[in-house]
Amino acid sequence: MPPPEARRPDLVVADEAGFDAAVSALNDGEVVGLPTETVYGLAVVPGIAGAVDRLFAAKGRPASVPVAVLVADPETANSLAAEPLPRSLVSRHWPGPLTLVVRRRDDLDWDLGGDRQTIGLRCPDHDLAQRLCAAVGPIATTSANAHGQPTPPSAREVAEDLAGSSVAMILDGGECEGLPSTVVDLTGDVPVVLREGAVGEGDLLI
Repeated sequence: MPPPEARRPDLVVADEAGFDAAVSALNDGEVVGLPTETVYGLAVVPGIAGAVDRLFAAKGRPASVPVAVLVADPETANSLAAEPLPRSLVSRHWPGPLTLVVRRRDDLDWDLGGDRQTIGLRCPDHDLAQRLCAAVGPIATTSANAHGQPTPPSAREVAEDLAGSSVAMILDGGECEGLPSTVVDLTGDVPVVLREGAVGEGDLLI
């Protein structure tokens, strides 16, 4: 728990005014907390210089652990990947809690941590998160917690846990108590489930 004098991120109601404030903050390279259908996340625009560094700093996360990218739609995801995403997985599970790790486009130089040749992509099943992606473009995201700690279910608890960090604001969208997304690595000859989550392995039918 941070010391009581540490400044907490601004808590902002997830209404239209809050949405506009989040868009402005993201476009300024700030770290924004947002609700999703899984857990609260922290987000930045990955193409803005220094934004991803602030995201890693906010969590205390080592740069060797990559962050995923949320997109508004499958078309945007395909524009970032080296090859078309598997239509069977996308059509069944997007929008939804499935992150696909694929080879990224050769000229995509975003530093997302980890392997610079790959990218984890997800289209969220959450109206606000989708609207933010549509407004500012793909957003680099990670769960809204200190590295290695559980993600709190409420915006207020997230703000308390991340007091004194580089998080500028958190959109309060109520409780987020879903399971994290399932992460599947599609970069090898055989798909590998890197993290079990909301989509069961038996439902993937890879």
